[in-house]
Amino acid sequence: MKLTKDQIAEIKSQQSQSNSTKRVTVPELEKILYEAIPALDHGFVRVVDYMGDDTSIVQSARVSYGKGTKQVSTDSGLIKYLMRHWHSTPFEMCEIKYHIKLPIFIARQWIRHRTANVNEYSARYSILDKEFYLPTKENLAAQSKSNRQGRGDVLEGDQANEVLELLKNDAERTYANYETMLNEKYDGSTIDDNKKGLARELARMNLTLNTYTQWYWKTDLLNLMNFLRLRADHHAQYEIRVYADIMLDTLKRWVPITYEAFMDYRVGGTEVSAKGKVIIQKLIKGQEVNVDSSGLSKREWNELMIAFDLQEKIV
Repeated sequence: MKLTKDQIAEIKSQQSQSNSTKRVTVPELEKILYEAIPALDHGFVRVVDYMGDDTSIVQSARVSYGKGTKQVSTDSGLIKYLMRHWHSTPFEMCEIKYHIKLPIFIARQWIRHRTANVNEYSARYSILDKEFYLPTKENLAAQSKSNRQGRGDVLEGDQANEVLELLKNDAERTYANYETMLNEKYDGSTIDDNKKGLARELARMNLTLNTYTQWYWKTDLLNLMNFLRLRADHHAQYEIRVYADIMLDTLKRWVPITYEAFMDYRVGGTEVSAKGKVIIQKLIKGQEVNVDSSGLSKREWNELMIAFDLQEKIV
């Protein structure tokens, strides 16, 4: 990831601010506030603002005036209780705002999470950066044969080189055509004084989906955790998981008690259906159970067995 001199200067200016406030602040999150944390080859994640902390969740749950004389352990117990019993509203009292640079195809996947406020870089108003995402060879994989939205074996040798070359050449060619249609270079210079440039809102449609865009993404803590539970999971697409892992670290810095409860009950926990619960109860009692008598589909059965490391997977 490369930042321009203007971007570096802007970040240093933001980090040099010293403001007095009566609102809660979080020292660990303040340490990385405004910092551009690298993601993929040209992307980044920046925390640019936040509101609240762990005590804000507790305060909301108790509808109290402030911290009072409660111990941290008391707050921890309440937050764990809220998480364990899916009491969601108190977590909505905290908010965080990110500045994110990401490939367009990941942005289109990300925007499926509709519970955030988003303002994206306008390619109708400005020219998109001449930067494209190119995967590393270890992240070039064939289509999975068992999962329609997943990856299979890693491509190797000449085939991997060919794919990378195609991705690079296509991106560079379409961007060159983009500049030609605009009659304007990325640096702002005009290509041909005798030609009119095509409207930016039309020229942009020619760009490849690995072109980088940027947005400000603001959400509350509850919906951030919903996002991270799906996108930091090992089943998620690698490229979006890179961003989610960075954001997971910001969550830990921001609300460490909530992070611990989230990792325990949401990320590390397992949901069990009513039928699954009956099967577990029978196994504990030493009773014999099998997929045919369980009332579960083969897929549900396998997921239950894998979650509790009970039996061999049924194909």
